[in-house]
Amino acid sequence: MITSRFKEILGKKKTKEELDKHYDSIELEKGDFPAMVIAAIITFLPVVLIAMTVIFGLLWLLFGRG
Repeated sequence: MITSRFKEILGKKKTKEELDKHYDSIELEKGDFPAMVIAAIITFLPVVLIAMTVIFGLLWLLFGRG
């Protein structure tokens, strides 16, 4: 079945200690941190701008049309 195939690919579940050991051993390359910052900005900036637009629009509707 398909699910058994996925289980073979994914392997066994790892303990927290095994995961911590794995993630502690990961080394970042020279340009990884700026790339992660740029990716975060590209991802979250539109969400923040839309939320601010909605909030300011509601505030304008409530208080600004006086």
